[in-house]
Amino acid sequence: MNIDPSGSLGEILFTEEQIASRVRELASQITQDYQGKSLVVMSVLKGSVFFLTDITRHIDLPVELEFVKISTYKGTTQPQVQPRFEHGLPWVHGKNVLLVEDIVDTGETLHYAREALLQNGVASVRICVLLAKEGYQSRGGCVPDYIGFCIPNLFVVGYGLDYQERFRNLPCVAVLHQSGDGESK
Repeated sequence: MNIDPSGSLGEILFTEEQIASRVRELASQITQDYQGKSLVVMSVLKGSVFFLTDITRHIDLPVELEFVKISTYKGTTQPQVQPRFEHGLPWVHGKNVLLVEDIVDTGETLHYAREALLQNGVASVRICVLLAKEGYQSRGGCVPDYIGFCIPNLFVVGYGLDYQERFRNLPCVAVLHQSGDGESK
């Protein structure tokens, strides 16, 4: 698959308003689920920072914020086989962690992060993703506890998601046009 170098956008899958509404719904559910507990909300950088910011504003609990960077794409549209932390894990031993990610494709990154957190002695780990690609469950990775939207197996940008560091600042989620075989990832 070849992404159009001009980076033209296709169909808008979710508008700013749709995203904001779904974020509020997720935050309400998270607030209910963690009532009376301490919570560390951990963002997988860079893609989830917009989602993290918005969802934490609506979680009606005291929260701590942490950030991790996990390499998976490195300038391609296909995830790498082995995710890895670019920097160490923050100290969250004994705490309840909500791992926030922009998208689940294969689930390997989330599986890797969940296992690393559990091995480091967290009290619990739940996962919240903005987007889940169709078929992620069959790829053997991690299943999120909270999902914003399910999408077809397309390459999308906006609301933190990028293609070669472009398009993160779009307030919506849109399909990125490609040239060549017409197949989207």
